[in-house]
Amino acid sequence: MTRILIFGGHGKVALLLAPLLSARGDEVAAVIRNPDHADDVRAAGAEPVVFDVEHQDQAAIAELLAGHDAVVWSAGAGGGDAARTRAVDHDAAVRSMDAAADAGVRRYVMVSYFGASPDHGIPEDNPFHTYAEAKAAADEHLRSSQLDWTVLGPSGLTLEEGTGRIDVTSSESDQVSRANVAQVIAQVLVEDATIGRTILFNDGDTPIAEALRA
Repeated sequence: MTRILIFGGHGKVALLLAPLLSARGDEVAAVIRNPDHADDVRAAGAEPVVFDVEHQDQAAIAELLAGHDAVVWSAGAGGGDAARTRAVDHDAAVRSMDAAADAGVRRYVMVSYFGASPDHGIPEDNPFHTYAEAKAAADEHLRSSQLDWTVLGPSGLTLEEGTGRIDVTSSESDQVSRANVAQVIAQVLVEDATIGRTILFNDGDTPIAEALRA
């Protein structure tokens, strides 16, 4: 049994991921800020943990992570306020990485986005710029860590049914269902060949397990 902690536990992807993990026997905890979301998380098969990662320090996060085997970062500020975007998508994410190292939790899966890069090309007057900067820097911090990391870059997210098939070969962002993203995360957690890799993907024709091993 693998003990997995998901940050952003009430997000659409996380609520699709939790039942996949619990169905295969993993023990899943999902971090939420709003206690009103606990029932939704529990119904998805995860144990809700009310914890405000935006405002907790590294030591508190390390204490939260202690005893787990893997971390999935699927949290985000959701756009809007630039200061909060930096606080969650960069600062809190980085603290969680450093806390994972402190707690001895080596496996860390970051849910980023297809175009995340220091060369993201988003102009400063675009409202998306702060998010792009935050994600790029957080991803780079993870890649420079000693953790067993994987950075996932799904393209434009949809609410379509999951097909279990993706494309990891395209250099162009298209779209991918959140259900397929959840399936990718679940597979990444058991596929050691994904450690130390950044995987960009769209919906496609290749079964997920095969695509991730390619």
